[in-house]
Amino acid sequence: MISAVLFWFFAAVALSSAAAVFVVNSMARASYALAASFIAVGAIIIVLELDYIGVITILMMVMEMAIMAVFMVMYMGMNPALMPMDMTHNKHRSAIIAVAVFIVLAAGALLIPWPERMGTPPQDATISLGESIMGSKMLVMLAISPVLFATIVASLVLANPRGRYDRRGDNLDRRGTDGRSEPEDPIRGGVGR
Repeated sequence: MISAVLFWFFAAVALSSAAAVFVVNSMARASYALAASFIAVGAIIIVLELDYIGVITILMMVMEMAIMAVFMVMYMGMNPALMPMDMTHNKHRSAIIAVAVFIVLAAGALLIPWPERMGTPPQDATISLGESIMGSKMLVMLAISPVLFATIVASLVLANPRGRYDRRGDNLDRRGTDGRSEPEDPIRGGVGR
């Protein structure tokens, strides 16, 4: 009973947050809504007692959304949460394509005969699944981790090319031309400046 309630709760969260991706008016809010949807899907997978896949899904999607947010700031040069936008383009054609794809996928799931099980299931499905997914790719995953970290650091460096000293110079205790104690900022910008 508890599993069924949790399943339908997370299913409702996943669907509502997925719909929110197309309703909210900024890229940052859309990213957060998409992350919430994927986290809810991962929770559903955990409720179905596929803990390994559920946790991996949640970790991958959260990391993916974090990297997406970093790249948004890097390329947009501003806080995307403050910039309203419409997340849907070509609405009528997109709706037609979405309905057609849904009908094709639903027909395939209902009409195509499902394959019969071959062999016997393993005693521990989680260990077998982990070995199947990661067995030959562990070296690749170990190499990808520092590359992803380096990508995040490089994105942040590119997003803020001007640091404290580049912005105001080395002599931070000098006075501005108008006698202010704060040095002149050669490149004005920011909120209220």
